[in-house]
Amino acid sequence: MEELYKKIDALLAERGISGAKLSRDLGMSRSFMTELRKGRAKSVTVETARKLADYFGVSVEYLLGGGDEGGGNILTFRSEARELVNGDKELTEYLEELRRRPEQRLLFSVTKHATKAQIEAIVKMVEEMQQGQ
Repeated sequence: MEELYKKIDALLAERGISGAKLSRDLGMSRSFMTELRKGRAKSVTVETARKLADYFGVSVEYLLGGGDEGGGNILTFRSEARELVNGDKELTEYLEELRRRPEQRLLFSVTKHATKAQIEAIVKMVEEMQQGQ
């Protein structure tokens, strides 16, 4: 499990995410990372491994010691290998963004029950913010 902690820690650092944010985003206890770091956690559930892998956009195999990320290449490999969702390249790209970027997930999660008018207002606001950059 020490190897798992090292990989999670490296992924957190690479993405500028704190362990506390990871815990909040995934609904895990903050002590989970401490247990991994100190070597007291001897295993993780399949569900936990899948949540972590999906959060970072890497494979479960990579997290658990198999596979080679190669400086981010696993993300490229997974994207290229993934079949198109309903034959729609654009939809597939959007789903990959949700998988790779927790901030995109946050945006989606707070707007998934929004009305069409609310979403149009949010889109307009984001477009205006991007023009100001």
